[in-house]
Amino acid sequence: MTKIALVNHGCAKNLVDSELMLGILAEKGYEITLDDSDAEVCIVNTCSFIHDAEKESVDSILKLVDEGKKVIVTGCLPQKHKEELKDAIPEVVAMLGTTDFTEIAETVDKLLKGDDYVSNVSEMPSYCYPEQVERQQITVGASSYIKIADGCNYNCGYCIIPKLRGKCHSRKVEDVVKEAKKLADKGVTEIVLIAQDTTSYGVDLYGKPTLPKLLEELNKIDEIAWIRIMYAYPTFVNDELLDAIARLDKVVKYIDLPLQHSNLEVLKSMCRPVEDYRKLVKNIRSKVKGIAIRTAFIVGYPGETEEQFEDLYKFVEDMKFDKMGVFEYSREKGTISYAMKNQVPAKTKHARYKKLMELQQRISAENNAKFVGKTLPCIIEGFTDDGFVMARTQYDAPEIDGMVYIKTDKQVVPADIEDVKITSSSEYDLYGEI
Repeated sequence: MTKIALVNHGCAKNLVDSELMLGILAEKGYEITLDDSDAEVCIVNTCSFIHDAEKESVDSILKLVDEGKKVIVTGCLPQKHKEELKDAIPEVVAMLGTTDFTEIAETVDKLLKGDDYVSNVSEMPSYCYPEQVERQQITVGASSYIKIADGCNYNCGYCIIPKLRGKCHSRKVEDVVKEAKKLADKGVTEIVLIAQDTTSYGVDLYGKPTLPKLLEELNKIDEIAWIRIMYAYPTFVNDELLDAIARLDKVVKYIDLPLQHSNLEVLKSMCRPVEDYRKLVKNIRSKVKGIAIRTAFIVGYPGETEEQFEDLYKFVEDMKFDKMGVFEYSREKGTISYAMKNQVPAKTKHARYKKLMELQQRISAENNAKFVGKTLPCIIEGFTDDGFVMARTQYDAPEIDGMVYIKTDKQVVPADIEDVKITSSSEYDLYGEI
């Protein structure tokens, strides 16, 4: 039996697509391995959000080609570059676009029957979640992602995603709840809701944003302890959603809200909502007591002046976000901003990135220090080689936020939630004991 390996790049949304592909292949009887050295066929699920992500994906493809593998390239890279990719790396044996991954088994079948090259890249991508497929999870731990929708109805000036993924397509409430119950049966304690824009969930199916309703239904699942919201778009972070977050006991008091900038002129240039985000942040904090807000900003967007950057710096200084990521603007073909004049020099972008991150480091250290002496529920993730227990608070998302490192003689089990007394803190992590 032919062994098939998969290498995943990019975001958690890509990870779910990879796990769905593995599920499709497993149903067809293919043997799956995560050790690409042991496989004849290797799938590389690629990311093409920014240039650095493309390079990482291409490096993986070239490495496997050099090792003599039959390489199938899926996801954003073939969707963006189509036949240009095949011309650049002619050894690639197949390509599937972002919404064509459900054809993975048929693609492998054709290759093993002798086809030299198979290509299936939809000109107009339209995502449809294959509800009948059992995901083959690459990792099963304390938490698991659930993709509630894919695609995006916005057209932000720096972003290629709508062209790569198409319009927003939501899953039915009952289908998401069914998957959450299956994950709970596997021992998952925390579910993390993801989409290109979680707050637009349900608009296409039900005619209005339906995330609050979905949270209500997920909150009823006994075995699930935490429900987390990622990738929220500012427009639909309204009182109905905030009331649901505040009221439902299993919905963690945390929201991931990429704002991208604070200056109104830059927001307009980015084709983002032009509004005073100070009011939005204050409303979130007033509605949901103790909520942790994660956000992200882009520095060096075309035309961003020093004054506009200082506006952003002051905004971050005043708002004191609990978690924050900063990205240097990446010029991507196919976006509105690609052809804009007044591109900001790389040196200036990096200086602004560094200055903003240094500010956030100080803010994060101050925020974490407030937890010292308090007892917080923490989800157990695993163990370090030097004897610490690794865990997270509800204020930290998996893989991107901080950790809690615990000293204890108590036997603890991954995915359990334990009360931890916080004894010290650093810029991004906490330390405690049970």
